Amino acid sequence: MASLAGSIGSNDRYDRETGYPAAVFQLPLTVEIAAMHPRKNLRVRIARAASRGVTLIEVLIVVAILSLISAGVSLAVLPKFKETQIKTATTNALEIRNAANRWRASHGGTDCPTVSQLVQDKEIDTASKVDDPWSSPYKVTCTEDETTVSSPGPDKKEGSKDDIIVPKKGE
Repeated sequence: MASLAGSIGSNDRYDRETGYPAAVFQLPLTVEIAAMHPRKNLRVRIARAASRGVTLIEVLIVVAILSLISAGVSLAVLPKFKETQIKTATTNALEIRNAANRWRASHGGTDCPTVSQLVQDKEIDTASKVDDPWSSPYKVTCTEDETTVSSPGPDKKEGSKDDIIVPKKGE
């Protein structure tokens, strides 16, 4: 084989062990240039890393980071959401109370309307919410001179600390 390599020509490159042309065993030109230039070596490694794809560990790290971010966002938003539900329930109860007072003034007497009766008599718009944000119905109670609207609140139990009552006792 060595005699074959020597007989072809001096400008041709051959592998000494196999006798085949060296071009068959050559690395790509970018690798040869990178070996000659250390700065370009880094570029080639980065290009190879980008072309090989993403490993499972890299995917798991990204998923872990995203789950930490979503947990942080939910911890920041959840208290505001509960606060907004309480404000919404108070506003709705106030609207129902005003509608009940109008109904009592127009119907006279000491009768106390229900929420469904207020909707039926068009004191409350049919598009208005007649249940609290926790899907419990509002309760209207009347005395001679006062109308009170209440909601069981987030725990859905009447008479507990978190009940929403309009007007609040002592107002």
